Amino acid sequence: MNTLNPTPYADLSPDRVLDAVESIGLPTDGHLLALNSYENRVYQVGLDEAAPVIAKFYRPGRWSDAAILEEHAFSQDLADAEIPAVPPFATQGRTLHEHRGHRFSLSPRRGGRTPELEDPTVLEWLGRLLGRIHAIGAVTPFAHRPTLDIPSFGTQPRDFLLAGGWIPKDLLPAYTSVVDQALEGVAASFARAGDYTAIRLHGDCHRGNLLWTDAGPHFVDFDDARMGPAVQDLWMLLSGERPDQTRQLADVLAGYEDFCDFDHRELHLIEALRTLRQIHYAAWLAHRWEDPAFPAAFPWFNTQHYWQDHILALREQIAAMEEGPLWSA
Repeated sequence: MNTLNPTPYADLSPDRVLDAVESIGLPTDGHLLALNSYENRVYQVGLDEAAPVIAKFYRPGRWSDAAILEEHAFSQDLADAEIPAVPPFATQGRTLHEHRGHRFSLSPRRGGRTPELEDPTVLEWLGRLLGRIHAIGAVTPFAHRPTLDIPSFGTQPRDFLLAGGWIPKDLLPAYTSVVDQALEGVAASFARAGDYTAIRLHGDCHRGNLLWTDAGPHFVDFDDARMGPAVQDLWMLLSGERPDQTRQLADVLAGYEDFCDFDHRELHLIEALRTLRQIHYAAWLAHRWEDPAFPAAFPWFNTQHYWQDHILALREQIAAMEEGPLWSA
């Protein structure tokens, strides 16, 4: 996470966005629409006599050029295999560009709606798509992107929150006790899962990164792509009570295993990965809090109520990890 410049987009004005696109030979028509994105800045940009494009400006200091290009190559590998991903397109022979200190890429605009994740047919279709993605993701590893692990998503975020004084003093003993117990449960879950095969993942498969059309689903935003267990790309499709999640997982795997083998030992990791995401998410918001977009978008963060709920959620995760996987393989 970049902590050197907390407001890296202060100079990214609408004119500068349009100038960046025009700097690589694409005349714009002056139309600009900011899209929902917090880690990066993403805009729909109108072009003269051509369809609008999506311009993504990468947060400085987050990824190296090599890591960004690995994301581009991965999504292009998927598209080349006729998997509905949306890779950046090459302009002037490259997919990553720079203009006045800002790195950016351009992608075609792809519409769609949020998928109905309660529908078994939809879940099975998504499972097939993820199975195809993972079959390609397992071929070669990332060389410049990190692995989802306990230090980067658990202990380091916890240490950052504690060192920065983010936890209210009256809640500090409860938070410290609960987060340490939660991380012990995470470690025990990983131990139960045993050695798993880390593959290239989408990394952030929540419904906001899934778009559905009459032709089916496609994934957007591979910005969080990294190495990790396959189940990381599955568990965020699940919701509701435990019986609901068990049924949903069965639907997803029914499609997934048509294209890719699934190691059922990874079921031990679902609640552990959910726990790591909660810890990491709190630290991510804290890291980005000086970026003006974050207090505006997340006004509830860093309130007494937020930390009380966070502690309660971690307690619930401790119990969920102790309960074991959704089913025994």
